[in-house]
Amino acid sequence: MVKFLKPNKAVIVLQGRYAGRKAVIVRNFDDGTRDRPYGHCLVAGIKKYTSKVIKKDSKKKTAKKSRLKAFVKLVNYQHLMPTRYTLDVDLKDTVTLDALSSKDKKVTALKDTKERFQDRFKTGKNRWFFTKLRF
Repeated sequence: MVKFLKPNKAVIVLQGRYAGRKAVIVRNFDDGTRDRPYGHCLVAGIKKYTSKVIKKDSKKKTAKKSRLKAFVKLVNYQHLMPTRYTLDVDLKDTVTLDALSSKDKKVTALKDTKERFQDRFKTGKNRWFFTKLRF
């Protein structure tokens, strides 16, 4: 079987608190681990999307509307829907399994993830990833 759930692949979370949210795979565990004996992956995604920016908004309002929130989570492969998109944001050094172990490490990982996502959003690339999923 071909492995198509690879790092930097954009996916949509189907179950849980973040159902319907877009995420990107940071690391995958095809064979599982001792704690989770099934295929799963570490994902970083968008918890709160950016608002629509219009021309007449001030710089302050534009900056506020361009903010987003991120999440980091271990997700079962069964609860993900892969997409054709890839996102070339390097999160391997910040989002790790060790970051999920303690609260303060997770907070720093979330802040760094948020910054990298916002920088990517401001460049204008990967526009699909930063828009809310409508269905």
